[in-house]
Amino acid sequence: MLKTRAEAGLDRNHVRQMERWLTKVCEDCVVRDRSLCGTLDDAALTEMSRLGRRRKLAAGESLQFEGDENILCANVLGGVLKLSSLTPSGEAQTVGLLYPADFIGRPYADTVDHDITALTEAEVCIFARAPFERMMEENVQLERQLLERTLSELERSRRWLLFLGRKSAGARLAGLLIDIDRRLAQTGCGADLGIGQLIQLPLTRTEMADVLGLTIETVSRELGKLKDAGVIATEGRRGLRILKPASLKAIMDSE
Repeated sequence: MLKTRAEAGLDRNHVRQMERWLTKVCEDCVVRDRSLCGTLDDAALTEMSRLGRRRKLAAGESLQFEGDENILCANVLGGVLKLSSLTPSGEAQTVGLLYPADFIGRPYADTVDHDITALTEAEVCIFARAPFERMMEENVQLERQLLERTLSELERSRRWLLFLGRKSAGARLAGLLIDIDRRLAQTGCGADLGIGQLIQLPLTRTEMADVLGLTIETVSRELGKLKDAGVIATEGRRGLRILKPASLKAIMDSE
């Protein structure tokens, strides 16, 4: 059935309203300015909005598993997730953490490289891989931004491996606490640490030991030293306050 001009006009108005709504959803996103989408103009942002859908994850819930078919990419909107892989002995090894504004996935890869699991309640914005790849090919800025992020993360991983290989247990733990505080506070790696602000650690002591290549007993002992020295204070199971940021950084920088 042919539509009247009035009906066609209503359809066009509906499309424009939907486009404005989709764009606003992205504009209201708390991580937009720091995420991969931050480089997009309004037209590209509307298109990205059409591709994305939000999903909430409970703590302990997995988004993807190592070896699965690679069908999605995502931006982390809230919470903390971990990347893990199985060692030859069959044990899970944490190889990275994902914070708000981080990108999940590997375009153009056929399979998933790591298990991706929520450490806390989390929310992600998911894109089907194939349409996301097409959008990258049509948007040079998006492709460039992903390349820059990938290279920056590679360099960050190399520095972390060097740090773990050269530092004492106390310095490793101090470095991890500083990194978590900065990322959760969304201050950026170059900013000063907040004094006394409460953060909820996304990792258990066992998980911290896993990330740092230490035993849980060593992590507990080093946390105790920091508390006894008044460098940190703990509240409940996961609450932590950094009371002496300069002292914690000095420990991180020591051999």
